[in-house]
Amino acid sequence: MKFTENIQQVAALQPDYLGFIFYEKSKRNFEGIIPEFSKSIKKTGVFVNEYIEIVISLVEEYYLDAIQLHGDESVEYVTDLKNQLTERRALFIEENKSIKKQKNKHYISKNEVEIIKVFGIKDEFNFDVLKPYLEVVDFFLFDTKGKERGGNGTKFDWSVLERYPFDIPFFLSGGIGLEDVDELQKIIKSNLPIYALDVNSKFESKPGVKEIEELEKFKKNVITNAVK
Repeated sequence: MKFTENIQQVAALQPDYLGFIFYEKSKRNFEGIIPEFSKSIKKTGVFVNEYIEIVISLVEEYYLDAIQLHGDESVEYVTDLKNQLTERRALFIEENKSIKKQKNKHYISKNEVEIIKVFGIKDEFNFDVLKPYLEVVDFFLFDTKGKERGGNGTKFDWSVLERYPFDIPFFLSGGIGLEDVDELQKIIKSNLPIYALDVNSKFESKPGVKEIEELEKFKKNVITNAVK
């Protein structure tokens, strides 16, 4: 997301997450103020090989609920980030014990910040590379490997995911559009631990501007077909 009015329009559709890209090289790089919307929607910051200090600073500035790591972040990086976030949260709680609960709402998140680690897939993928991350991330996200760090608008071969060997849930991303609803139903109804669908460029009129009617139609079709 990028523009205030469009953010509010998409938030009205009640997605589970809204993503804000903090990566200067991205045409969707976010700068500005995030407007108020339902606290049930998780504000997610997308980062690419960013300094941990900057990530934490932006988490606290925008009260982010989740972090999506879209670069080449190592297990050591993720572990350090997670530990520092935990320490900052504990410090905040200790410093604010005397504040009434109804006023004590200015921490970065009511719960611990979720960490989502992204991996790009093309025609094949070695899932062994995920093993070191199993204890330090909340979710994986599988996107199409391409020139850009996401938002390429193309799909990878979803059949690769049939070999996914772990229990940790994952986000499915990569060029998902309205035309994919039928195929999505097949993979959603499989035994794979798919947690969420990440949609982006296929629903844009231009980078960062989402088409509301198209998103609404997609959400309705996916949910309607999923309960059949």
